[in-house]
Amino acid sequence: MEKKEETKPLITVKKEPVRQERWYFGGLAGILAACCTHPLDTLKVQLQTQQRAEYGLVSMAAKVIRDDGFLALYNGLSASCLRQATYTTTRFAIYGSVRSLRPNSNLNFFEKISLAAVSGAVGAFVGAPADLVNVRMQNDPKLPKENRRNYKHAIDGLVRICREEGPKKLFNGASMAVIRGAFVTVGQIAFYEQVKQVLLASGYFQDNIITHFTSSFAAGAGATLLTMPLDVMKTRLMNAPPGTYNSILDCFKDIMKVGPAGLFKGFMPAFIRLGPHTILMFIFLEQLKKNFGYIKTDKK
Repeated sequence: MEKKEETKPLITVKKEPVRQERWYFGGLAGILAACCTHPLDTLKVQLQTQQRAEYGLVSMAAKVIRDDGFLALYNGLSASCLRQATYTTTRFAIYGSVRSLRPNSNLNFFEKISLAAVSGAVGAFVGAPADLVNVRMQNDPKLPKENRRNYKHAIDGLVRICREEGPKKLFNGASMAVIRGAFVTVGQIAFYEQVKQVLLASGYFQDNIITHFTSSFAAGAGATLLTMPLDVMKTRLMNAPPGTYNSILDCFKDIMKVGPAGLFKGFMPAFIRLGPHTILMFIFLEQLKKNFGYIKTDKK
């Protein structure tokens, strides 16, 4: 007698709904990343503000620790966190909000670049006061003790600048910060999204931490390449005593006295700082989105 073949019921796999990031996830991810990479940022600032290339990354780290102790590497951490809370929250919130207006949040590469540039410029303007305090606090250990500002924390720095130098001083170097903010956001957000999209479309990658790491590594490299000259000028402008430079062009001419290499002073520390920061920021962002994001039918 012929045995009937049993038919197994079809098992349908329920697809996990894609979660979206909330408007403040970018800032929160930036703060978490800044806490991890702040010592590298401090060293980058000190390398860029030295008049002659006396120290490298390792020797500068040794000098700071020897002169002021290990915790000096964390000078300005409160200002760095405040900067992420203002600058990074603003740029990610603008970018995400505008992108979500499109069906399926699809943008072409040119649209990503344009939106990232505008978001970064606005974010940099909002974050300029915290950025100024951040740079000053990081550079403080390098100054003679009698010339140090000794801000207790970011808020103390903001209050003292307003009281001692006037509110306008909070936006000293903001024009350069705005330009840099546009470029770094193009390098980070636009490049990250584009590389991630290409990797997922290839069929060889899935939406997991390997893809997030690869995309963010490429974004960090792109952002460093785009922003290095601007970063050097911005740091110089923010640290310069009043009256040193009349304009960005003035600052550019001064740096060019040592040749084009002056625009890339501290390139490796900048990449070492911006690369890990970008990688950590996007990995934190993706994890926040995966675990705490909202589904489009939900309320934000």
